[in-house]
Amino acid sequence: MARFQYVAKDMKGKIKKGTVEAASEKTLTADLLGDGLYLVEAKNLTEARGHKRLKPKQLASFCRELSTLLASGVSLVRALDIISGQEGIPAAEREVYDAVLTDLRKGVSLSEAMENRQAFPELMVGMIRSGEGSGNLDQVTGRLAIQYEKEHKLNQQVKSAMTYPAVLLVLSVAVVILIVTFILPQFQSLFDEMDSLPWITNMLIAISDFLVQRWYVALLAVFIFVALVRLIMGIPAVRRGVDYAKVHVWGFGKLYQVIYTARFARTLSSLYSSGMPLAQAIGIAGETVGNLYVQEQFDMVVTQVRSGVALSRALHEVDGLLLKLSSTILVGEESGRLDVMLDSVAATLEDDAEQATKRMVTLLEPILIIFMALVVGMIMIGVMLPIYQSYAAIENA
Repeated sequence: MARFQYVAKDMKGKIKKGTVEAASEKTLTADLLGDGLYLVEAKNLTEARGHKRLKPKQLASFCRELSTLLASGVSLVRALDIISGQEGIPAAEREVYDAVLTDLRKGVSLSEAMENRQAFPELMVGMIRSGEGSGNLDQVTGRLAIQYEKEHKLNQQVKSAMTYPAVLLVLSVAVVILIVTFILPQFQSLFDEMDSLPWITNMLIAISDFLVQRWYVALLAVFIFVALVRLIMGIPAVRRGVDYAKVHVWGFGKLYQVIYTARFARTLSSLYSSGMPLAQAIGIAGETVGNLYVQEQFDMVVTQVRSGVALSRALHEVDGLLLKLSSTILVGEESGRLDVMLDSVAATLEDDAEQATKRMVTLLEPILIIFMALVVGMIMIGVMLPIYQSYAAIENA
C-alpha cells in the first residue's frame, strides 16, 4: 500500500484535500468516486519520494528506445533492463527506470509501475495502459515518442525565441543601475551648489544614494519581491486571473490561444489514436494545456461529451481555444474520421504555434526597447534639467 496526498472535487465543484493509503492511483480514483469525489491531483508520498518529473526530451528518448526494442521482439523486462543500463544516463533518471524495472519483475504491469512513480505524466501512463489493453504497446510508445519530441521542440523554440528579449531586459536593468550608481554621483557636487532641484532629480538622487549605501537592502527587497510573486501566483484564484488575462490581452491573447490549442490538439490526437475513450482522453489532454483558466473548462466538456453532446459543440464553448479546432473536429465527426482530422489539425496548429511564438517575440522586442528608452530618457532629463535651469538663471541675471 502506498500513501497518497490528493486533491479532489465533489459534484458541486468544492475542493477537498487529504492523505490516504491506496494500492495505486487508479485504486485511489475508484475509492474517491465511490465517495462522490473526482480526483484532480494525487502525489505518491511513499514510492515517489526523490523521483522528479522526467523532462520531455528524456521521455521522448525513453519512448523511442522502448518502441524500437519492443518492435524488434525484445521482451518488456529486457527492454527496460537495456534502457536503464545505458551509459550517460543521469543518476536520477536511471533510478526511476530501475524502480520501474523492479516492479515489472514482480509481475506489475508497466502502466501501474509508471503510475507508482511521479516521474511520468498522466498522459503517458494513460496511453501505456491503452497500449497494454490493445496489445500494440510498441506503436503506442512510438506515438508517445513523437508527442514528446514535438513538445520538446516547441519548448526549445519558446526558450530560443525568448533569449533575445531576456538579454535585452537584463541589459536595460544593468544600464540603469550603472547610470544611477556610478554616473549620477559624479554630478552630486554640481547639484549641491544649486538652490533647488526638480522633483525628478531629487528622486533620482534618493534612489542613487539608497543603491550605493544600502545595496544589500535593495538586493534583499528583490528576493522578497520574487518570493512573494511566486507565492501569490501559487494561489489558484490569482493564477486563474493571470491565465484569463493571457488569452484575452491585446496583441498576445490570440498567440497564446494558438499555442494552447496546438498542445491540446496534439495530446488529444495521441490519446484518441491509442484507443483511449474520448471522455477520458479529453480530461487528460486538458491537463496539458498549461493554462488553469482554460483547463478548468474541460470539466464541463467531459460532462457534456459523456451526456451525448458532440465534441465539436462542447469545445466550441471553451474560452481560450481557437474556433478552428471545433470546426475541424466537426468535419471529422461528420465523416467518421475523427482520428485523422485530429492528427491533421494538430500538425497544422503546431506550425501555427511556431509562427505565433515568433510573432510574440517580435511584439516583445519593440516594447522592451521603448521601455529602456523611457527609463534612460527619464534619467537623462533628471540630470540635464537642473543644469539647463542653472544656465537659464545665469542668462537672466
